[in-house]
Parts: sequence; structure tokens; C-alpha cells
Amino acid sequence: MSAHIHGMAYSFLIFDFGGDEDAAQQARHRIEGWRQGFRLDKKLQLKFDRKELEAKQESTTEPASKSSKGSSKGSAASKPKAKNAGVAESEGGANAPSASEIRMIVRLDFSDHEKLSHQRWLERIPTEEPFKAAKPKVLRHGGPEFEKTEELFDSLD
Repeated sequence: MSAHIHGMAYSFLIFDFGGDEDAAQQARHRIEGWRQGFRLDKKLQLKFDRKELEAKQESTTEPASKSSKGSSKGSAASKPKAKNAGVAESEGGANAPSASEIRMIVRLDFSDHEKLSHQRWLERIPTEEPFKAAKPKVLRHGGPEFEKTEELFDSLD
């Protein structure tokens, strides 16, 4: 009897957002919306693989920009301009592609009788807006990088 019962192997979708934290968060919100809306709690899971690059350079540039704001005392009209410039500098630093490497790994885990749903989600997710620019890669069971990705997914929080 157990020979007839086997679950469908799951697939992974990997999206490489580079250092674009905003796009990664938009993608996470989109996935969470689908999970709630279509009741895909266990069938559609995601985890982030973040690698910090050059984090020391960022920490040294931030205090320098703060000290320049504190030392420049002007009229009340010039202070908002300085704040806006500081915000623009911090946003530029946060979105710098060299700051971190963000990959989102999505696992689709549908049972054997849900093959059509599995296929539709595999085709739909990479074509949606936040995912298009993230270099989508589909890994199916038995593929060359599948086992390595499975171990990475299980090791992430």
C-alpha cells in the first residue's frame, strides 16, 4: 500500500535581489498575501539568505554624516534641507548593491494530487512584478543544485 502513496517532491524558486531591500520586502509582502488569501500556509514557504558584504565600510561612513549634521548650525530654514540630504545619503547607503546580498528562497510543497496548482504557482510567481527583476531561478527535485538548496533552506531561520 505504501508503494502507491508518495508525496510530490517540492520545488524551489530562488530570487536574487542583490542589495535591493525594498524589492525584497515587497516580494515578501506579496508572498504573505498569497499565503493568507489562498490558504497556502504550509505549501508556500519562504526564507531569506542574507550575506553582509563590506559592513565595516557602512558603519564608518554613517558617523561621519551624523557629525557633519551636528557641526553645521544654521537657521531653522536650512535645517530641514540638511535633514533631507542626510536621509538621501542614508537611503543611498542602504540600497547600495555592494552592502549586502539578499536572496529569497521560496519552497512550493504541494501534494501529489495538486500537480496543476503546483505548476501554476511555478509559472505565476516569477512573472509577477517584484520578482521579475530578481533573476528568478526554478529548481525542481532531482536538479543539479536541488540538494544544496534544500540543505540551505532547512538551515535558515
